[in-house]
Amino acid sequence: MNISKRTAVLVVVALVAVTAIWFEFDRRGGDPADAASTSRNEAASAAVATVQLRPAESSVTVPGVFQAYQDVLVHAEVTGYVKNIFVDIGDRVHTGEVLAILDVPQLNAQVDAAKAAVRRDQSEIERTRNDVSRAGAIHTALHLEYVRLKNAAATMPGLVAQQDVDNKQAADLSSEAQIDAAKSAYAAAQEKMSEDAATLEHYKALQAYSYVRAPFDGVVTFRYADTGALIAAGTDDSTNAMPIVRLAQSGLLRLRMPVPESDADYMKIGGPAVVQVQATGETINTKIVRFTRSMDRSTRTMLTEVDIPNADLHLAPGMYADTTFPLKSAGNAMMAPIDAIVEGDQPYVLIVDNTNHVVKSPVVLGIQGPNYYQIVSGVKVGDRVIVGNQSDYQPGQLVTPSPVDMDLTSFTQTSGSSHGSSPSSPTTVRRGRK
Repeated sequence: MNISKRTAVLVVVALVAVTAIWFEFDRRGGDPADAASTSRNEAASAAVATVQLRPAESSVTVPGVFQAYQDVLVHAEVTGYVKNIFVDIGDRVHTGEVLAILDVPQLNAQVDAAKAAVRRDQSEIERTRNDVSRAGAIHTALHLEYVRLKNAAATMPGLVAQQDVDNKQAADLSSEAQIDAAKSAYAAAQEKMSEDAATLEHYKALQAYSYVRAPFDGVVTFRYADTGALIAAGTDDSTNAMPIVRLAQSGLLRLRMPVPESDADYMKIGGPAVVQVQATGETINTKIVRFTRSMDRSTRTMLTEVDIPNADLHLAPGMYADTTFPLKSAGNAMMAPIDAIVEGDQPYVLIVDNTNHVVKSPVVLGIQGPNYYQIVSGVKVGDRVIVGNQSDYQPGQLVTPSPVDMDLTSFTQTSGSSHGSSPSSPTTVRRGRK
């Protein structure tokens, strides 16, 4: 390329540059030199929220699983064969209802033998009672003979031989001893009668156990035995006793939740709880009924329970539910969005002052909600705090505030940012801060 052509190209480039500057000058209505100064002199846009006074509440939401209020394996008290079984899975039963009948023939024989022993004891008691009466009558007669003979000997000495008097006295004393022996035999017969009667009642009770009954109102959740099956007594530890059915009390459910150690101190009997059932979508307002008062060493949680009425059985054991426990509350608290707080050893916020300059202010935090913090000190009501991307701003920096709605779970900036980014979204589910 020769010199004249090169010169022409340079002239064209210069004209294009001048034209661009002139159009920028014309668009801005200012000095072309100012147009050449780019966005580095413009104020950065910053999303801000206003500190407000509102009620604050912290809570903890933990998952739980419904369980039957009572859940037992129903065993037989005696060993026998299933003669009849009247229930199957899903059946609702009531307290005392017969679930099955066992055939226990040897137990019937034991009952008959015990009855015979009781009848024998009754006869023995009657016999010994008569012996006592007879011994008493004999003693009375002998005692009178002795007294008469003794008086005659005393009135007319020499009339009655002393040997005869001594014999009558010995007979009198012997008959008195016979009374004591008869009474002892009578008492022994009564003791034997009591013993055999207790044995009879024992066998009768075992015989009644051949009727297996429901211990409470509930639902049969499993059936283990069929007609003809041999069932071992559930009291025999040496055998692997098979249950007859499994029975769950589902008309009242337990909902058990592991509450974190940091929130365990807030659990009180009668404290409020809100249950959200995932399967049905229903919300149940209830109260804390019990908790273990002990921490699980592996999970550092405390088991807490609420009771849920379930008369129509629309809730089933094993369903999941989320339970929310209120922890702390304040009626008139200074509130700021979670994304306005820069946490660390010393939390702080970036305030946009009246001149739209950034001011760093350490804060003391209070209650934490799902999308807000209570600020105890470090700000005042009406302050504008930067929400998100605080690392993009420096104290003293001039910014253009862009308001956001602190009621939103995810804050959205109302105008574009010169930094080409939007504030980060706050965490939507957070555990209450103490």
